[in-house]
Amino acid sequence: MQPAHAFRNAAELLADGDAVAAKRALESAFPAPGVSTTRRAWTKTRLLRVFIRDGFTDRYDGKLLVFPGALRAMSVLAPDLVPYHSNWKQDSTHPAYWSLYSTIDHVIPVARQGADDESNAVTTSMLHNAAKANWLLSELGWSEPLPTVGSDWDGLLPWFCTEYDKRPELKAIPVLQAWRSAVKSAAF
Repeated sequence: MQPAHAFRNAAELLADGDAVAAKRALESAFPAPGVSTTRRAWTKTRLLRVFIRDGFTDRYDGKLLVFPGALRAMSVLAPDLVPYHSNWKQDSTHPAYWSLYSTIDHVIPVARQGADDESNAVTTSMLHNAAKANWLLSELGWSEPLPTVGSDWDGLLPWFCTEYDKRPELKAIPVLQAWRSAVKSAAF
């Protein structure tokens, strides 16, 4: 039954005074999520390992993504070319932050009992991450994540490391310091 039809059914049952049946109708279309899996913080090193494993490729659509440190470094070096706002205001931040910025997504959301580990995490864009939220792939009509494939795309990670090491203005940015530290500590 389509979710909208379940709501119509529930509305009709409520109009008839049958709240119990209305609840059952809604639960059939919208099952209770259950108890969340315990979460732990994802360090930049842990994130980087997933990005590298996935070849800086969005596992939902196969598009190439950019290492977050590289994108942010570009904003520091060329703020007019790649504008950035600390709260990602759309009128003040380059659209690449949503479409190219690497992040991870839990294929089965932690809020839906998915594991909070690398086996349940895939690299994706901020746009896909926001769109997926805590939905299951089947609920969105999305396909299973694409398999990890070898790629020569490096997400501009080497560029970031080279530029960071030679430019004092990048070394002054705490988030870039953290990303550089993650690169140094990640075992490749």
